[in-house]
Amino acid sequence: MSNKCIRMERQLMVGVKVLLRNKQGKYLLARRNPKKYPEVGPKWDIIGGRIDVGSSLMENLKREVMEEVGLELTDTPALLAAQDILRVPDRHVVRLTYHASIEGEPAADNEENTEVRWFSLSELRSMPEQELDSYLMEILHQGILPKVVTT
Repeated sequence: MSNKCIRMERQLMVGVKVLLRNKQGKYLLARRNPKKYPEVGPKWDIIGGRIDVGSSLMENLKREVMEEVGLELTDTPALLAAQDILRVPDRHVVRLTYHASIEGEPAADNEENTEVRWFSLSELRSMPEQELDSYLMEILHQGILPKVVTT
């Protein structure tokens, strides 16, 4: 009997996300459309997506914010966290999460998100795990959000 090593190739992708904060100190989340994101389901998540090759991270971040909620960033986003997203067996996504201020009222695009809403930090922290994206929850539990965003 021979021992064969089976190597599974993973597709490497880079994604950018942004935790948007308004002047009232609330954070913008979008409820993901489960038809487009069956691996995530209808969970609340922050705005963003995979990068387009050949465009800068900031160009991609600005594009995602405009596409998903119809708003423009009002300041330069700062890097908050880097995470490995391993939801799908053949895909490895490196997710770069930023934070930034924003003005205006968002609108859900309905293809990617079914709803958008502002949440206070205490509302986010008390949200049931099954309602919130696990990678956003990881950031909240690390305690890096209040140190960076509210200073």
